Amino acid sequence: MSVPQLQVLLVEDEPAQREVLAYNLEAEGYAVRRAENGEEAMMLIKEALPDLVILDWMMPLMSGIEVCRQIKTRSETRNIPVIMLSARSEEVDAVRGLDTGADDYVVKPYNLRELMARVRTQLRRARPAASGETLQFADIVLNPETHRVTRGTSELKLGPTEYRLLLTFLEKPGRVFSRDQLLDRVWGQDIYVDTRTVDVHIARLRKALAGQGGDDPIRTVRGAGYALG
Repeated sequence: MSVPQLQVLLVEDEPAQREVLAYNLEAEGYAVRRAENGEEAMMLIKEALPDLVILDWMMPLMSGIEVCRQIKTRSETRNIPVIMLSARSEEVDAVRGLDTGADDYVVKPYNLRELMARVRTQLRRARPAASGETLQFADIVLNPETHRVTRGTSELKLGPTEYRLLLTFLEKPGRVFSRDQLLDRVWGQDIYVDTRTVDVHIARLRKALAGQGGDDPIRTVRGAGYALG
């Protein structure tokens, strides 16, 4: 019952820099998707929401500033952390990048170890379970290190899929996840599973959570998906 692998979208138009950075990210255990321009980046984000975007400022077709602006103005993507990379070292440029919504701004040429540290910091904020933090919503508590789930004073017995579903919901209480987004995050992007399978496992999770007489905390959002709370 492992924590779902963290997904990083790397947007960099310079092939050598893109591959070096992707290699180092994958060595850290992240799943990396690559884009060489802003338009490709937005297409990949629509296909599957990443946990983090590393974004070059100067790119053809669509600048990193515009990509960041679009990410941060859309309700389904605004909470995705963005680290912007730029050769522009003037303070006014950093301020402009951060004002657009970027969560961090790194000047090229950057130190890889420092950049990896910044990546870990942003991912801890976005996906706290990945760093072993206990998650809680109301009386539901999940400990990712021991894989124990309790509700009130009772320990819950969850299957691996139900555990990953609950973990996903607990990391973002209130956020509505579509069935496709849950498939990508819980089952993985490279595995084909019918979207109706999500409904089956949601029903099992609800049964387990309500087994001790508690209310059903999972909300069905008609035409959109599911949310916790």
